[in-house]
Amino acid sequence: MKKAFIYLSILTMVLGITAFECGSAELEGAKLYIKQKQYDKAKEILLKEVAKNPASDEGWSMLGKLYSEEGDIPKMMEAFDKSLAVSKKFEVDIKEFKKYSWANSFNKGVSFFNSAVKTTKPDSMNMLFEKAVEQFQYTIMCEPDSTIGYENIAAAYLNMGKKEEAVPILEKLTKIGKPAYSFSRLGALYLSKGADLMDGYRKSKNKTDSVKAFEWYNKAISVLETGRVKFPTDADILLQLGNAYYSADKIDVAESSFKELVEKNPTNKELRYAYGVVLLKGHKYTEAASQLEQVVKADENNVDACYNLAATYINWGNDLRDEALKKENNDKSFQEKFKLAAPLLEKYLSKKPNDSRVWISLGQVYANLGEAEKSKAAFKKADEVK
Repeated sequence: MKKAFIYLSILTMVLGITAFECGSAELEGAKLYIKQKQYDKAKEILLKEVAKNPASDEGWSMLGKLYSEEGDIPKMMEAFDKSLAVSKKFEVDIKEFKKYSWANSFNKGVSFFNSAVKTTKPDSMNMLFEKAVEQFQYTIMCEPDSTIGYENIAAAYLNMGKKEEAVPILEKLTKIGKPAYSFSRLGALYLSKGADLMDGYRKSKNKTDSVKAFEWYNKAISVLETGRVKFPTDADILLQLGNAYYSADKIDVAESSFKELVEKNPTNKELRYAYGVVLLKGHKYTEAASQLEQVVKADENNVDACYNLAATYINWGNDLRDEALKKENNDKSFQEKFKLAAPLLEKYLSKKPNDSRVWISLGQVYANLGEAEKSKAAFKKADEVK
């Protein structure tokens, strides 16, 4: 309410100043109605003014302010543009009203966005997100050089699961060059497109799908490499880049790249973490464990590092178990790896207890350790939080 009051006070003050100047009967009448806060009548007269005199810079400016009051930003912008095309006389006022309109639209967008996040009804959620998108689009009209409108539109689309709509928005942000997460999210969407095509290839064996999948993987690499140059320590960009190299069968390139980066920046936990994940994807468990153990040691609260270190031990243990089965011996040394994994998964779940995927992993670890009751409880918990 306070913001609305300030907005209306400024609107009246600005129009009141011009009321002392001589103008057409329509302009004078509109100014009188504005003083009386009869905005509908003022707009009606101003529309007659600009129809009679299309070069009325003041008429277009006043009309734009009334559209701003109504929240009709597209018409506001059109009226302001027509005023400025005639002269720059009202340019300062117009800039100020664009700022106020930006703030009002932004606040409305945030309100719709937060309401969408809180609702439990899918239809209501999508409707509220769409309203938020509309308001953030208005902020872009008012301040084209500001990135926050694009950022929030992308977030709304992603929350609605509208990946295709999010792509051009994120592409716009990456061209602007910020924020960092625009690169990682766009890279992830490109990878998702490639993964969908690769799934199609596995089912149909259509080589065209495979070729197109690699085109998307390479697009992901390109945008993520650009992001890495701009934000060399951003963990999400680095991790997605590792995923992109892996998907594109360029794991050796990823390993070489991250190894060099870690050697140059030995205290950088994000780089070491990304290097460890790449090594894990390359099934180099000894080296992966070495890197990830250092990350966990440096930051015990890094639950993502805990999870990936646990994944390293689990995959390592699975390979050792399978090898023992092939040799038909009773070697149980593989269980040592699962013993190392268990507390790491437990720590992860202490921070993120609703991750069903990790509860399943923990259930499998307990099963390999012969702890049947703990395994059963973990699988039950996975079903409860799914």
